[in-house]
Amino acid sequence: MHYKTFVSRVIMATLIGGAGLVTASVFTGPSSYVLAADANGQNAQLKLDVQKELRGKNFKNVSVRVNNGTVTLSGQVDLYAYKQEAIKKAQKVRGARDVRDNIAVGGPIIPDDVLWKKLNDRIQVDRIGFGQVFDAILVQVRNGVVTLGGHAKGPVTEQSAVAIADYMPGVKGVINKIQIDPVSPMDDGVRMAAFAAIYGYAPLKEYAIVPSRPIRISVQNQNITLYGTVNNTMDKELVYMRVMQLPNVFHVTNNLMVENQTSEQKTNKVSTSQK
Repeated sequence: MHYKTFVSRVIMATLIGGAGLVTASVFTGPSSYVLAADANGQNAQLKLDVQKELRGKNFKNVSVRVNNGTVTLSGQVDLYAYKQEAIKKAQKVRGARDVRDNIAVGGPIIPDDVLWKKLNDRIQVDRIGFGQVFDAILVQVRNGVVTLGGHAKGPVTEQSAVAIADYMPGVKGVINKIQIDPVSPMDDGVRMAAFAAIYGYAPLKEYAIVPSRPIRISVQNQNITLYGTVNNTMDKELVYMRVMQLPNVFHVTNNLMVENQTSEQKTNKVSTSQK
């Protein structure tokens, strides 16, 4: 074979092979442009779906941004409860991998001591018709952020107290540290015995007259903690002695406050909620 002919054939084979390789690489998958367009379409659809869930006057100032399945909520709402609701709604939308919260809570700016009193008063009279005195909810406020602590006999009381804080104008955040008492027949027996010892005793019956200010009996593992406000030191000691003498009680902590005590003491007072 002539040398030039041989070289020509080799070059031609190389070009054809190279073209095949190029062609193969082009068709191995969609181009970056196709992938980007598809991602943009998914982001746009997810944004529309989230915006649809957030229709309504409570979320009129909430904006939505989506990037690769991550939903970012911004803007402002009037109540902390609306902020929580917006987050939950976005989390439920199909395709939302993560929800980031940048929502600010607007509404009035209320001094902490004023806000504390409003919350305290509301929680004290919550669920009054149920006549329970076995819950003690602690309320603290700092820079508009509410921390709920203490004990609840059951989850209904806890959820009710949290809802009151969530929907209170002026509240900028809620931290729930309420402990729900474990189910215990022994503790139930201690509760009922302490209830009878206090409210079945004539000199102390007056504390049952005002439902929003009862003596609260919080029991965990047969340990009693007393909360509430009494008229004088004598009544405080009387209540303590009545429950100290009960059987099956390991320890009694007397957190009863005396009426007309200093304002510094009152700021640490426990707010109580009936279940």
